[in-house]
Amino acid sequence: MRAIWKGAVSFGLVNVPVRLYSATENHDVQFRQVHRTDGGRIKYKRFCSKDGEEVAYDDIAKGYETEDGSMIVLTDEDMADLPTRSSKEISVEKFVPEDQIDPMLLDKSYYLEPDKSATKPYVLLREALEVQGRMAIVTVSIRTRMTMAVLRVRDGVIVMQTMLWPDEIRAADFATVEDQEVSDKEMSMARMLIDELAGDYDPDEYEDDYALAVEALVKAKLEGGEVQQPEVEEEESGEVVDLLAALARSVEKAKASRGESTSSAPATKAPAKKAPAKKSAAKKSTTKKAAAKKAPAKKSTAKKSAPKKKAS
Repeated sequence: MRAIWKGAVSFGLVNVPVRLYSATENHDVQFRQVHRTDGGRIKYKRFCSKDGEEVAYDDIAKGYETEDGSMIVLTDEDMADLPTRSSKEISVEKFVPEDQIDPMLLDKSYYLEPDKSATKPYVLLREALEVQGRMAIVTVSIRTRMTMAVLRVRDGVIVMQTMLWPDEIRAADFATVEDQEVSDKEMSMARMLIDELAGDYDPDEYEDDYALAVEALVKAKLEGGEVQQPEVEEEESGEVVDLLAALARSVEKAKASRGESTSSAPATKAPAKKAPAKKSAAKKSTTKKAAAKKAPAKKSTAKKSAPKKKAS
């Protein structure tokens, strides 16, 4: 594991240097958007909805949309004036009973590892939390913004879980289910059903059957040779277009220096290759610029390899 943050837990006059590790990771199946016919990745460009022009990353600012749809542009200077904290301190505000923390408030989890020199105060805090049955309410700055969190103990390790702000918990905005009269027989049957399904939670009894099915499907397609080679990155193909444009301008310039006419020479575009006869009619709608960028992909003879699951 790799530490993502270094700081210290402070409570009273006690200071415990710690390292922060992400305690969870996302194993959701990740898909790419691709062209159905050749597997090429779909690329998106940033453009302005007003003038339709492509916008460079350096010209993009943060915008705050008001309730009436108006847009307020916030500059870097505006953002610099906002209250932020860069403190490397996990400051304990108070110790509260565990049952006072609504699980809905808990967000992302992190493990806290003590420095070698801080093992004793770390153990002291851990034992005190367990014996008292309490959690520590703390404030911490992660990525400059201050947030609330709790410290609790799990399997002998202090875990920090960031918290949502109270106004981020939505109310159940629908009609409350009215009480209904339930007969003794119905209640008895319900209790019997609960007793039949009662047991202890064992995480090993559950698995992500969807992810396993996707892996099996991908493996079968690999073994069957249904593999599309990735296209050349957009930046590289863009350089090719620029090179072709430069070559075309050079040809025009050379002809002009010899007094030859350049009206028939293309300005910036390279001649597009003819599409294979088997191409569908839908492909004919591809622009000339895209045709100049991308040459027909050669059939790969590379050894196939099993797909790697992407960690989030």
